[in-house]
Amino acid sequence: MTDIKEQKARWEETVLGPVLRRYPERGRFVTSWGEEVRRLYTPEDIDLDYNRDLGFPGQYPYTRGVQPTMYRGRLWTMRQYAGYATAAESNRRYKYLLEQGQTGLSVAFDLPTQIGYDADHPLAEGEVGKVGVSISSIEDMRILFEGIPLDKVSTSMTINAPAAVLLAMYIVVAEEQGIAPKALRGTIQNDILKEYIARSTYIFPPKPSMRLVTDSISYCTAEMPQWNPISISGYHMREAGCNAVQEVAFTMANAIAYVEAALATGQDIDDFAGRLSFFFAAHNNLLEEVAKFRAARRLWARLVMERFHAQNPDSARLRFHTQTAGVTLTAQQPENNVVRVTIQALAAVLGGTQSLHTNSQDEALWLPTEESVQTALRTQQIIAHESGVINTIDPLAGSYYVEWLTERIESAAREYIERIDALGGAIAAIESGYIQRAIQESAYEIQRAIDRGEQIVVGLNRYQSEVQIELPRLAVDPAVEQEQRARLAALRRRRDAQAVARALHRVREAARSDANLMPVLIDAVRAETTLGEICDALRDVFGEYQQMTTI
Repeated sequence: MTDIKEQKARWEETVLGPVLRRYPERGRFVTSWGEEVRRLYTPEDIDLDYNRDLGFPGQYPYTRGVQPTMYRGRLWTMRQYAGYATAAESNRRYKYLLEQGQTGLSVAFDLPTQIGYDADHPLAEGEVGKVGVSISSIEDMRILFEGIPLDKVSTSMTINAPAAVLLAMYIVVAEEQGIAPKALRGTIQNDILKEYIARSTYIFPPKPSMRLVTDSISYCTAEMPQWNPISISGYHMREAGCNAVQEVAFTMANAIAYVEAALATGQDIDDFAGRLSFFFAAHNNLLEEVAKFRAARRLWARLVMERFHAQNPDSARLRFHTQTAGVTLTAQQPENNVVRVTIQALAAVLGGTQSLHTNSQDEALWLPTEESVQTALRTQQIIAHESGVINTIDPLAGSYYVEWLTERIESAAREYIERIDALGGAIAAIESGYIQRAIQESAYEIQRAIDRGEQIVVGLNRYQSEVQIELPRLAVDPAVEQEQRARLAALRRRRDAQAVARALHRVREAARSDANLMPVLIDAVRAETTLGEICDALRDVFGEYQQMTTI
């Protein structure tokens, strides 16, 4: 048989060449990290050993999926990220979404909650309920989940610096419903390292913050076997401007830091690794994104087994949530965002996600309305029930281009991890500004490409129109803040002040010791101590983190 290389050379000379002379190609095609994409991929371009690099679904290295049947057995969890205004208003939205076929809850918290302030704190003024639901007390948490059986749904909470406190509130609400912690299913994001990198909703310095993470992991391992105590997030770094390789690399570097921190407390890799979860973005480059998910799954499997010497292959299964890319949405021609979200959701499904949030068309403008959220949810349901892409597992496996991309993303991500290791690990790389600078440089190059017209964004820098936007708008009533403040004042008047003081004293004493903080946080919540009061007690011991400049 004639060698493929010779066949390709003959094709280029006799078939391709004459066409290119008459009709030159449109320009240079590159990956998100700047590597040239060839016009054609063949077996010559990949070094693929099926057993070593792919295997079968549900088996190491999990390239083809973490479950043997994938979506033929059970669909991914359709988990729309939602929350705004008061707990009562968000509760109504959750019930609406569940009625529309959503299969899991995802809680968005407002900025004061994210940084550990009650709604009546001076720094909360003007922000209460704006970008998420305001949760200051166990009373708010009760209302948020009123009428929702917590043993029947899984709940994801996008909260980081005070994640342990919100988890304690969730546990107490479930307890009041008669549900034991071991029956709860869900996730707290709890990924503080990416806050120092990309979001800045941190409270405490890295060392005590990592202690809160490892205490959560240890508690959940022992008491909440169905709960994911952390969701290690590449999403926010991608939103900040990193490329696909960096998203995988920096997420894995942070994951390594969390594993090492947990191991340093005496925990065993096979006890907790299987409950670590991940969170990635899905962007518009369909095949690159599919390959990114496959590469991340394989890279994590190899890190867990080779670097951390896990004995149980289940410890190496990378389970991840995906959110479509908010940064790709445009305020111009917002109806185009429905198409973008569809492509991104398709990439997540073809890449084997375990749960998925699809953004709404109006999110570049304001909080999404119920109508736009319903369309976003229907996008997932149409992919699941009408597209046919779930009928077979990992349908793009074996594509020369997809396998080349998968290998390139994994190997390039490994190179970043080696550089971060040389710097002393993820925390040292964050403190030196290395990761932040890498993301800033990538974001700058992306923006330059858009400004020069090299990267086309339909409706933004090409195919513009002057049509006025006519979409319904969801706005948070300013009265929400006063309502929350009044409810907090009433709570403070009727609760047992001495019980609160004792609980906060125990929080401070536990923070000064090596004891796991989760039990005292749960007790503090039972005493109706507020989020801000608990975080202030921890601030007294841990101090607050001051961001260093990276430029």
